[in-house]
Amino acid sequence: MADLPFTLDQLRILSAIVHEGSFKKAAESLYVTQPAVSLQIQNLEKQLEVPIFDRGGRKAQLTEAGEVLLNYCERILSQCQEACRAIEDLENLKGGSLVIGASQTTGTYLMPRMIGLFRNKYPNVSVQLEVHSTRRTGWSVANGQIDLAIIGGELPAELNQLLQVVPYTSDELALVLPIKHQLAKLKELTKEDLYRLGFISLDSKSTTRKVLDKLLSGSGLDVHRLKIEMELNSLEAIKNAVQSGLGAAFLPVVSIERELASGTVHKPYIADLKVHRQLKLISHPSRYCSKAAEAFRENILPIFASTESPLNNPQGQTLNQQK
Repeated sequence: MADLPFTLDQLRILSAIVHEGSFKKAAESLYVTQPAVSLQIQNLEKQLEVPIFDRGGRKAQLTEAGEVLLNYCERILSQCQEACRAIEDLENLKGGSLVIGASQTTGTYLMPRMIGLFRNKYPNVSVQLEVHSTRRTGWSVANGQIDLAIIGGELPAELNQLLQVVPYTSDELALVLPIKHQLAKLKELTKEDLYRLGFISLDSKSTTRKVLDKLLSGSGLDVHRLKIEMELNSLEAIKNAVQSGLGAAFLPVVSIERELASGTVHKPYIADLKVHRQLKLISHPSRYCSKAAEAFRENILPIFASTESPLNNPQGQTLNQQK
């Protein structure tokens, strides 16, 4: 076979430049000098006999040939990582790594507990958590950058066809009130009571807010009648505002378990209103599944899953299979 016109180091440098946005930042991320990075790219272009970067602008911009090479570059590096991890697995979880993904709420409140249990059981396995939007997390799983992930939103149609999507568990969306609110004395409220409350919510343009509004509407609540008196940019900020007596809020139960246990917020029962969102486990069925990922899936995930989840039911079907 003829010699390849590039090396793995050159592909790593190309990938770093694109992801970091400049030759300088790529050099810093790879712990090499900027002249060394420039020299490697010059040699790569000489070997390929085509320019990879358009040097006319201030930002590192790929040429058409560079875009084609980058596409293969990501796949080649991903395959190399899989090969290294397959070899590491020969040590039977005495080493190796696990990369888990999650959307915002799950990654903030649920995943740290899962990772804690996993690390207690497999202390020699390195664990990395990537918390991003559902869309970005899905593409990272598809590209082999993440082993498996738990998401709460909807994947793009093309990813639904590519990935294995398994119903994992459900998370309740609950109304919480300040403990000194006049309605906090009541154990049960009606939907009409909700329209008289002042609410604290996420920014109306945020993806999470749109998902929450869709869930509330689907449960029969008219979200346009809810009085939104304050918009904040995080669930933690909303929780603190509720505890400070600034208003009511709908929050995922997984995010307020500590507050409910300590009694710093009140969660009333609402007649004829149950709001749940489906959490899903996603993975790539065609990519190598490391022993670390397999152990996490088999020994950790079922602990937090509902009894209806296929993880607690070997005969359960994936969402893809149900279609």
